[in-house]
Amino acid sequence: MTEPRSRRRMSGSERREQLIQISRTLFAEKGFDGTSIEEIAATAQVSKPVVYEHFGGKEGVYAVVVDREMQKLLGMITEALAASHSLIKLERAALALLRYIEESSEGFRILVRDSHAASGTGTFASLISEIASQVEDVLADEFAARGYDPKLAPMYAQMLVGMVALTGQWWLDVRKPGREEVAAHLVNLAWNGLTGLNPNPTITATSRAVTNAAKPPQPRQTSEKELRELEKAREKELKEAEKVRQRELKEAEKARVRELKERERLLKEAEKAREREEKIRQREARLAERAARLEQVDHPE
Repeated sequence: MTEPRSRRRMSGSERREQLIQISRTLFAEKGFDGTSIEEIAATAQVSKPVVYEHFGGKEGVYAVVVDREMQKLLGMITEALAASHSLIKLERAALALLRYIEESSEGFRILVRDSHAASGTGTFASLISEIASQVEDVLADEFAARGYDPKLAPMYAQMLVGMVALTGQWWLDVRKPGREEVAAHLVNLAWNGLTGLNPNPTITATSRAVTNAAKPPQPRQTSEKELRELEKAREKELKEAEKVRQRELKEAEKARVRELKERERLLKEAEKAREREEKIRQREARLAERAARLEQVDHPE
């Protein structure tokens, strides 16, 4: 008879995925510094060594979580930029970011909340730069076709992506107006400029149809190469930790030896002081005895 799933022992990959999901929620809620290995282990109902075994420490699991979220968002943006018309590209890119925020709020909070070096995969700023580099190619083609200087495309790409990203951060908490309406106004400003704003912008039917048909994004599975790299990073971290531990042990042993030598020196000095005091006491006793004999000679009874 098959054992109930709730009581079945998790496989290594299942345990790893469970720890990633638990860490993702905790990092989104409390940030990197506010989350501890103890809390991750307690939530998963495992011991701390289990977390260390899979990720080498909090930095390891954080790097995996951040990498997954960055790859997920980049994949959605890249797919959106595959459209043919520039306006559709812009609409779909804005919708992709907002859809990611709506469906992966925890992941987006992690990306914008922590710019922590421990991630090993970059920060939100570097993610924005990656997206901007893709937008840059689109703008360069548009600029060349319209007689503008293509060399200005990188600057405009940063402006455009920055505007969308900051709006996404704001929308993460307010969630009003709806996703399509926010995207329509973003594109309205970017496409028409302040002097040509449409008072009632809407998303094109083409983009709306693609958005409605889109399936929730599936988490990207970590490749064998990435697993090997993470394992190497974990082994390196463990080796460094062992080196630090050995160095601390050596320093502690040296300190103990110094302390013993100092104690021996003090004991020797105390012994010499006692010997000197004994010699002085004996000399004084002899002098007192001699004085007593002289006193008897000078004053016989």
